[in-house]
Amino acid sequence: MADVFDQIFGQPGVRDFLRASVEADRVTHAYLFTGPTGSNKTQSAYALAAGLLCEHKGCGTCEVCAKVNARKHPDVRYFAPEGAGGYLIEQIREIVADTALAPIQSHSKIYIIDRVDLLGSAAANAFLKTLEEPPEDVVLILLGRTRESVLPTVVSRCSVVPFRHIPASEAAGILSRRTGAAPELSKIAIEACGGSITRGIEFLKSNERLAFRKGVLDSIARLGTADTWDVIGMGAELVSLAKAPLDSVREAHEAQLAENADFLAKSAIRQIEARNKRELTARSLESFRQITAITASFLRDVLVVCAGTPELVINYDAREAIEEVAARTSEPAVARALEAVATCQDAISYNVSPETCLDAMLFEIGEALYDTNSPR
Repeated sequence: MADVFDQIFGQPGVRDFLRASVEADRVTHAYLFTGPTGSNKTQSAYALAAGLLCEHKGCGTCEVCAKVNARKHPDVRYFAPEGAGGYLIEQIREIVADTALAPIQSHSKIYIIDRVDLLGSAAANAFLKTLEEPPEDVVLILLGRTRESVLPTVVSRCSVVPFRHIPASEAAGILSRRTGAAPELSKIAIEACGGSITRGIEFLKSNERLAFRKGVLDSIARLGTADTWDVIGMGAELVSLAKAPLDSVREAHEAQLAENADFLAKSAIRQIEARNKRELTARSLESFRQITAITASFLRDVLVVCAGTPELVINYDAREAIEEVAARTSEPAVARALEAVATCQDAISYNVSPETCLDAMLFEIGEALYDTNSPR
């Protein structure tokens, strides 16, 4: 019978370790999950959270498991860096103060703290005492890209759980088996979601996300005939596409608050409102990251056509546009365009305005691909 740990795709060792730890009541107070983007760290953190809060140790069918899986349980808190260069000291102090508060609905609270490789020395110092000895009802799950990128003082206070890189072909195969989607469509979803199987499943289930992808591809394909104002307009269109799905998220948040307002204390309502705000920010950033991932996928397809290997094209439904762009540009030019996408991805990760990043990326891609002085 499936449980929450079966949602840890592509990481059988991690899945078995976390399930066994929960079943044997051998869960420590702080974990550090390390691995590249797309290695399923975040989903694994939520699976562990469900296993800890569920009376049946992560059955996958009860109300608690459903709330955690839907990212709606008030005692499972997710945090990401709010500063331009990483975590702010004030943000960490707020997390520390929050750990002292009683749980809202459960016996414990789980804190999922993403990108701890962006936790600087000053912010870390404000966190170390809590990380070493959190309240008894608190479990901290930290997520980072590599063990080496996280401060040693943080690493030493955590149980480190390494996640392996999941090759795109393997991820697409898992996605195809899980959803029944055609292998070609599964490859597209994995590319669009930066290698994440969990987000790939959500992507394939959403008509909005599929339409979103088409809008991004259409915009990139039109850059060859666009003037300055056209590019600015494209940037605005992409921002609108990225933010459109957030309306339904806001409505769900408002409905949840209205449903609980009569029996929750004001402090609990404030906690839920803060969590909802963080979720909206995370969802918005995820949409912007998907724009860059879809753009990079399109450009890689242009590159393989330029290289004379069109059979490697992944975005098969955009093949005509890909071939048209490839006919007008060169491999070095596409490589420069991909560098612009990578720069945009890094800037968004460091909380630079996504709108500004997208505008700059579109201009740089257009200049790289269609500069008549570029070598052919």
